[in-house]
Amino acid sequence: MLTKTGRLVLKKKKNSKIVCLTAYSKNIAEQIDKYADLILVGDSLGSVLYNFDTTRKVNLSMMIEHSKSVRMGVKKGLMIVDMPFNTYKNKSQALKNCRKVMEETKCDGIKLEGGRNINGIVKHLMKHKIPVMGHIGITPQSVRGKFRYKGKSEIEKKNLLKDAKSLEDAGVFAVVLECIERIASKEITESIKIPTIGIGSSNFCDGQILVTDDLLGLTDTKIKFVKKYADLKSNVRKAIKKFKLDVKKGSYPSIKYSY
Repeated sequence: MLTKTGRLVLKKKKNSKIVCLTAYSKNIAEQIDKYADLILVGDSLGSVLYNFDTTRKVNLSMMIEHSKSVRMGVKKGLMIVDMPFNTYKNKSQALKNCRKVMEETKCDGIKLEGGRNINGIVKHLMKHKIPVMGHIGITPQSVRGKFRYKGKSEIEKKNLLKDAKSLEDAGVFAVVLECIERIASKEITESIKIPTIGIGSSNFCDGQILVTDDLLGLTDTKIKFVKKYADLKSNVRKAIKKFKLDVKKGSYPSIKYSY
């Protein structure tokens, strides 16, 4: 049985592309909320904000505190929270931690990485009315070594499709396809009734997600699928340089900016 979040997202499939972006704070969330359907508090905050070399180092308290901040900036879109590594190893642990996140952050759903291996956990969460988004393909919490896109071979395609259908059967309201070959992404999207959200997985998906800091040019990422829509680093430097010059000259603060 679909949750309210599930019903809202399902309406989007085949009707309009789903826009999804990440946020880790109120200020960014407020701006994203004007345009995005889904706002993900991603465990990507580990690399973006804390310079971690893996999302495995992100813990539950980090996710909860950042999600509380994001929640203050989200009024229109649906807020989804990543469950960090080692917080959903079994049904009881998953339910306890997901309930904690839902209650403390007031989010609209949570996201888990995995396919057939988490089918039972997803069903257990759905039984307790916790909306779940899936995530297959490259799953950063389980990757060791260099990232490599998925779905090139027929065996990989079949396994990815089985994972997607397993998650659909378990009750997820959508599934993220990360770095999956374009034809495989197309086949998955056309084979399941729930929406697919792509990241590096072609425009055949029902929607797209990017890390907001990447598209704004705030990071130095060289990932193939990232398109930079702005160069905020340059704008920030210019503003700080102007501030420095004003301070050095003594023109700031002027009477206008003084009590």
